[in-house]
Amino acid sequence: MTGAAGFIGSHLAERLAGKGHDVRAVDCLTDNYSYVLKEMNVRALRDAGCAFFRRDLAQDTLLDVLEDVEAIFHLAAQPGLSATAPFESYVHNNILATQCLLQAAGQVSALQAFIYISTSSVYGARATGDEKAEPRPISYYGVTKLAAEQLVMAASREYGLPACSLRLFSVYGPRERPEKLYPRLIGCLLEEREFPLFEGSEGHYRSYTFVDDIVAGMQAVLENMSRCRGEILNIGSETAITTGEGMRIVEDLVGRKTRIMLQPPREGDQMETRANIEKARRVIGYKPTTSVREGLAREVAWYREEILGKVYL
Repeated sequence: MTGAAGFIGSHLAERLAGKGHDVRAVDCLTDNYSYVLKEMNVRALRDAGCAFFRRDLAQDTLLDVLEDVEAIFHLAAQPGLSATAPFESYVHNNILATQCLLQAAGQVSALQAFIYISTSSVYGARATGDEKAEPRPISYYGVTKLAAEQLVMAASREYGLPACSLRLFSVYGPRERPEKLYPRLIGCLLEEREFPLFEGSEGHYRSYTFVDDIVAGMQAVLENMSRCRGEILNIGSETAITTGEGMRIVEDLVGRKTRIMLQPPREGDQMETRANIEKARRVIGYKPTTSVREGLAREVAWYREEILGKVYL
């Protein structure tokens, strides 16, 4: 599994290890956010019984890690919108890394599944359609994730790679990256700081999907890979709420009102995401069950217990 020290990857690795799988966790531990958080995730991986390997997919050898591997989950990526990193970083960590991994995977005779983790950002400003909707990305992230997805699907078509792609929608929960909406908001409320809000974003709609529901979808794909080969699936919540509604839920959970520091609008931001999961429901029986309030309560509890007063974000 690549990107295993990240938010979603660490949860998935723990889940699979807990199910008895032999998990090899790979991450290059980039400095795009707090190294302390990544170290915490690596410790959690090792505690769960995962073997950890620090590798740059675009530069380092992978054959030893991939030897006799039966399934690859490829989550590693350069995240964030265009202003957060140079274009070259997105090319290196999203496109080149994926191509190098594909080349190495092609030499693994035992491989039965290559599951690429894509994003609703490939759809563009409004991600509301099904998997046949035209991709119209508006950020470096969306553009390069779509390019990497196409590399994976091309390998599936041309070489018979047992691959599929999962387009995830607005994942949140414990271990979420610190620059994302909810950890930033929770931290500002608990520490009584001003919260930087991008102008206009309070009215954006999002299919906020709790990380456990995302991981459950990934596990279901692995267990039904024969039905998923060559397919693209949306994985997310059908329920969409505005950023403002999400903020009000967090305020209620914490017991404080937000002091907003308005920021200029952010380029490349999505206006609306609303996951159409009819295909995932049909193919893998996917059904997310966690309400936004329940999931945010768990994220607030995590922040209080693991971050507040212990980790500077």
